Amino acid sequence: MFNSTKSKKGRRSPLATVSLIVVGLMTTGGAYALFSSTASADDNVSTVASTSQSQVNEGQKLFASNCATCHGLSAQGTSQGPSLIGVGAASVDFQVGTGRMPMAAQGPQAEEKPTQFTNDQIDAMAAYVASLGPGPAVPSSSLTDGKDADTAAGAELFRINCAMCHNVAGAGGALTEGKYAPKLTDVSGKHIYEAMLTGPQNMPVFNDLNITPQQKADIISYLKYVQDNASPGGFGLGALGPVAEGLFIWIFGLGAVVAMTVWLTAKSN
Repeated sequence: MFNSTKSKKGRRSPLATVSLIVVGLMTTGGAYALFSSTASADDNVSTVASTSQSQVNEGQKLFASNCATCHGLSAQGTSQGPSLIGVGAASVDFQVGTGRMPMAAQGPQAEEKPTQFTNDQIDAMAAYVASLGPGPAVPSSSLTDGKDADTAAGAELFRINCAMCHNVAGAGGALTEGKYAPKLTDVSGKHIYEAMLTGPQNMPVFNDLNITPQQKADIISYLKYVQDNASPGGFGLGALGPVAEGLFIWIFGLGAVVAMTVWLTAKSN
């Protein structure tokens, strides 16, 4: 009797066995998932690093073939061109992406022309120059597409900071020593942002302390509005402002009055 009772108390329940199996499977599965995710993350990091380095290497080759003559093999600068160490990817993207670089010939200002490189090649050269030293990066599309921005605030900022050179309608204007402020009526939002960020040619640098990223986006929104909307007053005269309009009135308006006066006098005689 005593032995039978002891045997029943010491017997393991079937549920205990099932529980142990479940715990074992969960532990094994969790360990495998953790190992797999860690390995996958390491692979992704390695892939990104490899891609980035290959892009830098490709950019270095392109730079040596197309830019080193003026800027030096290590971008340290020469008597023909400035150092590019620390100018950042944004400067390269602007200068090469607008065709200003490479320059066809030395002159007072690099002129915009059709680009000689593909977008991938421009990105590679920008990555190489960015690897030489810290500098402004290429802005995100959320800041350059002209959306989700205050157009009215951008118009005010543009009038205060930019209109004295580029004209209030972005039509451009002449500067000293053969230089000029280019028109902005067909420039992409990305290149407008990069120009403010890097200050090409005679343009001052508007860093994030002078004009915040959101304010830059507002200015781009205003310029996009000007690009997409024709002059509501009719013939815009190139959007050159009151001087051009005044000359038009003096030359053509008064000229028409004088011509009419001469005609009436001749007819009466």
